[in-house]
Amino acid sequence: MKVAVTYENGEVFQHFGHSEAFKLYEVEGGEVKSSEVVPTNGSGHGALAGFLRERGVEVLICGGIGAGAQNALAEAGIKLYGGVSGSADSAVQALIEGNK
Repeated sequence: MKVAVTYENGEVFQHFGHSEAFKLYEVEGGEVKSSEVVPTNGSGHGALAGFLRERGVEVLICGGIGAGAQNALAEAGIKLYGGVSGSADSAVQALIEGNK
């Protein structure tokens, strides 16, 4: 499973549409196999869903996110966990533990 987190300084970034980077995680067998921080290069709300889809992302963890962006993610087939704050790594671990 490929998981993306809106990312800034180790934390879940709180505004999806203004995300300057995502941390992408490869999750297999209930653990993180690899992760990397990928810059968005200034993509806006609509373009970010495509940015994630192109990278094979299946799940997005983020802070705040508007209805338009939620719709774009749904159309891209990306499952959304919004309203998350704190450490990006901890958020992914919580997701993994909830999916076991």
